[in-house]
Amino acid sequence: MTRLFHALLMLPLLALPAAAQIELSVYTGYQTAPHSDVSGSDPGGVGDFDFNAEWKGKSFDIPPYYGIRATWWRTERFGLGLEFNHAKVYASDDTLADNGFDRLELTDGHNLVTLNAFYRWPQPDRRWTPYVGGGLGVAIPHADVMTAGGKTFEYQLTGAAVVWIAGLSYELNEEWAIFGEYKGSYSQNDIDLDNGGSMDANIVTNALNIGISYRF
Repeated sequence: MTRLFHALLMLPLLALPAAAQIELSVYTGYQTAPHSDVSGSDPGGVGDFDFNAEWKGKSFDIPPYYGIRATWWRTERFGLGLEFNHAKVYASDDTLADNGFDRLELTDGHNLVTLNAFYRWPQPDRRWTPYVGGGLGVAIPHADVMTAGGKTFEYQLTGAAVVWIAGLSYELNEEWAIFGEYKGSYSQNDIDLDNGGSMDANIVTNALNIGISYRF
């Protein structure tokens, strides 16, 4: 599944004019997620449920948090692109114990695939370039949910996703740059449980990213 997402990132590069500036970026960072409501039905397990989950990001646990981005800068300031973001959310031990869940995770990962638009402000005679961006797409998390009613362990297309980004890049040379940014996301996650039940969770993530870009 992850290889498929990586291949999708190359699609914007097809049929582009040779003069276009393409920027390929990879990043990692520290990602968290605030509490959010989780509701649904778990036949044979906890039954109907509706509670506020405490989420943990655990950015550096395996599998780690990361992202891959391809941007086509159509002008000096405006760009379009495609991004795959491998975020993660784990329900805390207290959330599991209080609500009868053995596992409640989107950890391989809470995958977001988005089409993005970026705007940047090149600085004359300076290497620093601030930028902002946003995107729309879909959430394709790996659901890992287990109760007495059964176990769900699979990738699912669960709903829409929105991302927003603000950052600063530093040009090392004409081809390479490093960057730091804030990245936020909101996603709708309507998950089908293998026992015939369902789970709904709207999840927000916040991340501080560092990365490297190659331009050609």
